[in-house]
Amino acid sequence: QVQVADSGGGLVQPGGSLRLSCVASGNIWLVYDMAWYRQALGNPRELVAQISRHGTIKYADSMKGRVTISREFSNDTMWLQMNNLEPEDTAVYYCNADIWPNADTRREVWGQGTQVTVSS
Repeated sequence: QVQVADSGGGLVQPGGSLRLSCVASGNIWLVYDMAWYRQALGNPRELVAQISRHGTIKYADSMKGRVTISREFSNDTMWLQMNNLEPEDTAVYYCNADIWPNADTRREVWGQGTQVTVSS
């Protein structure tokens, strides 16, 4: 069994910062892509940022310049540094990982989500 655990959300004022964390665990042979998604109330889930095993990074246009995704490959950990947060960034943020328990099996795994609320 494989899983990811995301954390680090909270209440922050506009212009503030938060750092989200995600750790993959379980019977892991390889973790390929890792990503952060978010879902605001009444909206579909959307990609925030993605980082591949090769270090290729992609950001949503709405977050470019305000977020930085990073990853530690040795312990399957990923972070999302978010700065200059806006009320429109309020959402549940989810970690997503492409995990291979062995060379023949692929699992797309989601975290339970961490709430980010930006409000004065």
